Amino acid sequence: MTKRATQGVDYFHPDDREVHRQGWTFTADTLSSFPADEELWLILGADAARGLPTWERADEVMTRAQVAVLPRPGVDPAEVEDAIGPALWLDMAPVAISGTDIRHRVATGVGYRFMVTEAVYEYIETEHLYTSPESAAEFGTRRDG
Repeated sequence: MTKRATQGVDYFHPDDREVHRQGWTFTADTLSSFPADEELWLILGADAARGLPTWERADEVMTRAQVAVLPRPGVDPAEVEDAIGPALWLDMAPVAISGTDIRHRVATGVGYRFMVTEAVYEYIETEHLYTSPESAAEFGTRRDG
């Protein structure tokens, strides 16, 4: 989906190494699989950045990649910087869209079409992603067809 979402944006280079790995995938493992001299940026919403210290091997993540933070409504930048230290804030309006919200919307049958690119929307619909009882249960509800 990342390839679909960034299609036509020359400065994004999605990587699919996590898709081909077996078992749990942790960001620290993914980052360590790149050459040591390669500069990496991890772009996170402020809500995710605030929680980064709770991630598996968070210290490795913050050492290996520069963190760029996307403002989110309701998230105080001071909370983020208290959690991860000084951050590069992307100069843009706060974005109220998150992957968690999109998955919840799909699972509960709430509209999400214009929250993702057309290519991503078509993929989610074609592959019936996030619509199983298991994925709906993650959000405490069930979508019946």
